[in-house]
Amino acid sequence: MAGESVPVIVAGKICQKCLTAPRIRLYKYTDGCIFHMSATKTYRHGQILRLVSSERIGNQEDLRRRLAQQRLRVTQATLSRDLQELKLIKTTDGYKTGSTLPDESANVAPLTRALREFLLDIRPAENLLVLKTPPSGAQPLAAAVDAAKFPEIAGTIAGDDTVLIITPNRKTRDSLQKKIEAHVK
Repeated sequence: MAGESVPVIVAGKICQKCLTAPRIRLYKYTDGCIFHMSATKTYRHGQILRLVSSERIGNQEDLRRRLAQQRLRVTQATLSRDLQELKLIKTTDGYKTGSTLPDESANVAPLTRALREFLLDIRPAENLLVLKTPPSGAQPLAAAVDAAKFPEIAGTIAGDDTVLIITPNRKTRDSLQKKIEAHVK
């Protein structure tokens, strides 16, 4: 029906801006207001803060599942940006706000933080080092490894749950593996 406006529900409430907007139908199956996403983002940020303060959330996948239980579906990339914007930091006890952390946690290197959050297994193979991660964990881990600028690395390739690190030879692979393992301890 051309010219018909549909009330849009955002965070459980009807978006008042959409009710006063010109009477045009945007998209037939829209779940939220495409012009006022900040309300949805604000609601999602609030739910993330509520979850991390009330229970132990060990990693992004746990948080994504808990949000999905509340009918908030987010991608890993969006969730990663949200955690960064909220200044949430991964600790051994799960995610915490920066204000609740001791000063030493703020000084953890980005590589150490990424390894602690995403690394599941290290598998050496000749001059290659394979890092296994949970689904969607390879890209952020590879970015952290690249940012560390290890001289032993000839190149990295990241898939969905695997990071392949290429070194010139077995000796440099061993050296790199020891450095990475030291960050995890």
